[in-house]
Amino acid sequence: MPTAAETAAPADAVDVIAEDLRRRFDATRVSFLIVDLTGKAVARLSTAAAESERETERIPLFGSVYEKVIRTQRLYQEATGQGQRVISPVTNRGDAIGLLELLLPTAPGEDVLDEVGEAAHILAYVVIANGRFTDLYTWGKRSRPPTLAAEIQYQLLPPSLSCEAAQFTLCGNLEPSEDLSGDSFDY
Repeated sequence: MPTAAETAAPADAVDVIAEDLRRRFDATRVSFLIVDLTGKAVARLSTAAAESERETERIPLFGSVYEKVIRTQRLYQEATGQGQRVISPVTNRGDAIGLLELLLPTAPGEDVLDEVGEAAHILAYVVIANGRFTDLYTWGKRSRPPTLAAEIQYQLLPPSLSCEAAQFTLCGNLEPSEDLSGDSFDY
């Protein structure tokens, strides 16, 4: 899986992983959802399904299962009328990048859940590495186009606002003003 994603075009790398997971687990749907910069929504950037094309939908976070998975950083599983829904956090060193969502035909065993969690971790690295070469992930993080001033200011921020390691946890916070004149950023 990582080799195929590495040889794919940067904008297609997530789709390659989604297609691999769809085949490996006989999933009827595999999606990557990226967290919006506002923290209020996720955007479905990639969907591998037997007969569907890429979707780009925005889903409000507040009160949703997606919010729960992002906040707890724990895999979520539930039975639905269409199969077993599994949602795993896509995180790198405390930076919540998004979610990996699968719809499986039957209840997965612990081994499958472990593999989904591992794939979500690999997906975090794929998004980070390929983000330098495509604007797909940047676009997905934005619920509306930024002004030129906002784009310049955003580019001056660190690429990740958090970092976790055994020795420390570091987290930044951006408090944007309405018109970009009173923003503050602090660790």
